[in-house]
Parts: sequence; C-alpha cells; structure tokens
Amino acid sequence: MRAVCRIALFFCIFVVPIRSDAESGSELRNWFNDPFFQISNAIAGCPVPAGPFVTAAERNAQSHHRAERGTSCWLAGKCKKPNAYAYDREIAQNFRAALRKRNPFKNSTLWVTVQGRLVFIEGCVRDEKIEHDLETFARAIPYVQQAAAFLYKDLSSSPPYRRLAPP
Repeated sequence: MRAVCRIALFFCIFVVPIRSDAESGSELRNWFNDPFFQISNAIAGCPVPAGPFVTAAERNAQSHHRAERGTSCWLAGKCKKPNAYAYDREIAQNFRAALRKRNPFKNSTLWVTVQGRLVFIEGCVRDEKIEHDLETFARAIPYVQQAAAFLYKDLSSSPPYRRLAPP
C-alpha cells in the first residue's frame, strides 16, 4: 500500500510527461524556486535528479495544480499559512538543521526537493533498506505533510527519477 501511495504522490506532483531537456528543446529551470539541495555525496557517478527543474511548458502545466494545492490546504483549515508552498523554505531549513545534528545518511548521494509541504529524496544508496529511514526522518520535520524516497543502488540501470541532464 505504501508503494502505491508513493507512486500516486509522484504522479500527482509530476503530472506532465517525463522528458529530458534534449527531447523538449527547452531550458530546464526551477521556475517556482522550490528548495532543492544535496544532503550527501559518497557515491560517485550518481546522476543529479531534475528535482524542481522543469521546462516552460511543464511549468504551465503545473501552475494550475500548484495554485489549487497551495490554497486548498488553507481553505480546508489544514494550514495556518495561506499557501502550502509558503512552508517550503522553513521545511528545508529545518531539514538541514536536523541533518547537522544527526546525519545517518552519509553512505549515499542524495538530493532533497521540497514542494508544497511534500519532501522528495532522490539519489543513490548502497543499501536500499534506508528508504524507510529517510522518509521517517523527513516526516519528523515540522510541517512536512508527506515524504517519498526514490533511490537506486545499481548505477548501471536507469534511476527511478528524472535526471537533470540526459545520460
């Protein structure tokens, strides 16, 4: 059930087709200034995830969803701030602070994206069993609604996430 929820969460956020920069012919940018940062760098050759970087067409496709998701949280009384995305910078700061106190994920190469109180952790690990630990760690951060880790161990295969640059 947890895997189904993670997949559904991923498709809800990235409702646009997955295309590389070369295929789309458009520059990838972090149009919404979503927090995106690396938390570890122990595995060489791990592809950088696209994280919040999308094309202009993808930005347009996401705009309506982001506006609706951002304000529905407040309208439903689930957020004190008027927009779910207003929490993202604070979540990112708190995530980094928690890592400074205790970083159990040093034997990995990982990036974090924060979007509308959702935390995505993507990258390479030596042991895929830390997926649950990563998600639990992220959910413990104040204001995080959900966390999903997209990890892979076999660098000879394709990662389970969009890459920032084509292979």
